Amino acid sequence: MLVLGLETSCDETGVALYDSERGLLADALFSQIDLHRVYGGVVPELASRDHVKRMLPLIRQVLDEAGKVKTDIDAIAYTAGPGLVGALLVGASCAQALAFAWGIPALGVHHMEGHLLAPMLEEQPPRFPFVALLVSGGHTQLVRVDGIGRYELLGESVDDAAGEAFDKTAKLMGLSYPGGPEIARLALQGTPGRFVFPRPMTDRPGLDFSFSGLKTFTLNTWQQCQAAGDNGEQTRCDIALAFQQAVVETLVIKCKRALKQTGLNSLVIAGGVSANQSLRLALEKMLGELKGQVFYARPRFCTDNGAMIAYAGCQRLLAGQSDGPAIAVQARWPMDRLPSCEVVG
Repeated sequence: MLVLGLETSCDETGVALYDSERGLLADALFSQIDLHRVYGGVVPELASRDHVKRMLPLIRQVLDEAGKVKTDIDAIAYTAGPGLVGALLVGASCAQALAFAWGIPALGVHHMEGHLLAPMLEEQPPRFPFVALLVSGGHTQLVRVDGIGRYELLGESVDDAAGEAFDKTAKLMGLSYPGGPEIARLALQGTPGRFVFPRPMTDRPGLDFSFSGLKTFTLNTWQQCQAAGDNGEQTRCDIALAFQQAVVETLVIKCKRALKQTGLNSLVIAGGVSANQSLRLALEKMLGELKGQVFYARPRFCTDNGAMIAYAGCQRLLAGQSDGPAIAVQARWPMDRLPSCEVVG
């Protein structure tokens, strides 16, 4: 089965072609970072308009790169949520219109399920069951995964997601958007031990997260340094390092608890923050001590992309799932409400 995948949940337009027999054939991505940087964050209306502008040219590009034509496509998968409603509607409308015109089925895919399954695109994919850490700008969740659609939520953030905390902290310190890569870049030059930030909610049982207080702690530290006239580049680097270390160590502690609680020794990390090298190294070290294994997608498939939607959609389409012609999206969509299906390709 050849599936066209469309991703438009936020500020990146992703298109991909996935073949159930041959794997990923082609993918293309357009990021709106430059469009939104001047505003310091994503402007939903601008994001929606840009998806309209980019979608069809990217579809043509992917078809050309794969050496395919529209009549080769067997089905279309698109992101139906969660995400920005206007942006989601662009992808859903395009997918349903093309599916109707071409006489093929279409299926709305859960955005976070796409992220969770992105490591399946690698040469050595994880095997079920495993614990997944979904960590992005909009979500921080620990999930037990026994199969596609067989999800048990173990813990989640009660306020800011980890990626959101990265971006907001960077903005408070006057860094450019998106803030996550800026914090990581500065942290490379930071002085270890100069600042030590709290590891929120690690001193109590449970697997939930909270990063809002850490963001405030970082802001207070930065303002105190400014008041003392210590607001140079090295201080920014030192604070960035302390903040990143606090987030990473908090995530590692909770992942270790989740593995112990479930009795599993395989961990998948997915979502935009999973591209953070400090987080990857820390989790690899922790899993090495536990004689387990950590899996993640290559960096370009950690952020939003069409390949993960095409793959996730393909699995469900092969299992016989599809949607009717109605255009329906969900800004909020609990992943544990998804139906299960068997992996067949």
